[in-house]
Amino acid sequence: MAVAVGNCCFSAVTSTVKLRSSISVQPFFATWLCSGSYQYHALKPVGQSNRERASSSRKGSQSSSPPSADKYQPEREGVPSKFSGSERGKKGKSQSVAYRAFGTQRKERKESVVDQKEQQVEPKSLQDADFLNAVVKIRLVANNYLFSAFMIGDGKLLTNAHCVEHYTQVKVKRRGDDTKFVAKVLARGVDCDIALLSVESEEFWKGAEPLQLGSLPHLQEAVTVVGYPLGGDTISVTKGVVSRIEVTPYAHGSSDLLGIQIDAAINPGNSGGPAFNDQGECIGVAFQVYRSEEAENIGYVIPTTVVSHFLDDYERNGKYTGFPCLGVLLQKLENPALRACLKVESIEGVLVRRVEPTSDAHNVLKEGDVIVSFDDVHVGCEGTVPFRSNERIAFRYLISQKFAGDVADIGIIRAGEYMKVKAVLHPRVHLVPFHIDGGQPSYLIIAGLVFTPLSEPLIEEECDDSIGLKLLAKARYSLARFKGEQIVILSQVLANEVNIGYEDMSNQQASYLFALLTTFTSLRQRCSH
Repeated sequence: MAVAVGNCCFSAVTSTVKLRSSISVQPFFATWLCSGSYQYHALKPVGQSNRERASSSRKGSQSSSPPSADKYQPEREGVPSKFSGSERGKKGKSQSVAYRAFGTQRKERKESVVDQKEQQVEPKSLQDADFLNAVVKIRLVANNYLFSAFMIGDGKLLTNAHCVEHYTQVKVKRRGDDTKFVAKVLARGVDCDIALLSVESEEFWKGAEPLQLGSLPHLQEAVTVVGYPLGGDTISVTKGVVSRIEVTPYAHGSSDLLGIQIDAAINPGNSGGPAFNDQGECIGVAFQVYRSEEAENIGYVIPTTVVSHFLDDYERNGKYTGFPCLGVLLQKLENPALRACLKVESIEGVLVRRVEPTSDAHNVLKEGDVIVSFDDVHVGCEGTVPFRSNERIAFRYLISQKFAGDVADIGIIRAGEYMKVKAVLHPRVHLVPFHIDGGQPSYLIIAGLVFTPLSEPLIEEECDDSIGLKLLAKARYSLARFKGEQIVILSQVLANEVNIGYEDMSNQQASYLFALLTTFTSLRQRCSH
């Protein structure tokens, strides 16, 4: 059951769902209206391991539950969508500030009858289709997780970022071929859950026809999802329609970007696979599903607009820099009394409730300002802007169309006066990172005391209860005062004569032990002296 609690600029949602690892999670949500936001849903990426495949085969039925989200398995499909690459055996609560998705496994209905016309594509139209041959299978050598990917030309493949998280070696295999080829990860866009791979072997690309990226589809348009989900080893095809297009929480990336909701079946292993329209054009990448006992057939596809933004970013900078963020917490202006108090005469605009210290907006926006336009596009009182012909979409969609370093023209009303300001957009700076750069956490051992920066993977591993309410609240709601700021904690105490009596100290913020400690580097420097 989802219970919505709204108060001013915050919207809270609690939803209890079960992960594959049998962890009960009760997500909490506070929304930051920037390119990314804090939100929680029962979303999770899709993926699976060989163990899961074998288990599902023995049961004789295909599991509908998503991978853990993979990595927080999005597909691994191991964590909320994201979620981790390995199953967690211990029980505990898990939370992640930016959209973490978790889902519950649906109860099987033995007597249900599947309408083949809705769930299957006519074999004659797809059996020999060239675009099916562009879909490949991915295997992570270290843990044997299986995912999907597809060719986009120039010797490159596209898949989900959560599919290759914590990888050691990635191998790919084409349809109808037993030969496996080593793939190199060129870039990972954690916020948009997209990864770019390359395969150097010329043999792999022999006779290959890369997919063509299509445009954003319309509602009720037919969509076909292709990949290698659990239930078998050969390629799988499912069909449905476009159900909804809106700004969607990305479970793996802790961000809010444009997403396509479809009713075609998406299962663990489908992550990274393409979705096609009736013309055989790729309209997006399958990446997560919504699981709950109250909902069915809710899958999500990353649209080609987001994919193109990722690829353009990589080509511009030689690396992926990320989607930008305005860095403000906003509140709707539907209340007439509030508009009158702010001297806003028209029914438009959103109220600035908080500005992140690390954002450029901190230099031009103030709490109490009302944003009424963004690049000359008027913002409604519900925080929406015009979208296509007869639709409206969340204001942060406009921000996501920008690149890091771009300048935005923002129209505001301050104390009843209209003015325009300019702000440079940059990726958001997280005080507590949702992912660890390089995959391996940093730590420092001093006299048996183990120090490490606080991160969402650590909170998830240790469980919220052991972290402590005070520290957890700081991790969830505090903002970084400067780029590079971290919360350093004493994670555990190793047994030794020098620290007898301190064995029970764990998961405590190190700043209480070392004054003015704000980064892991400052701890190293202080200890070196």
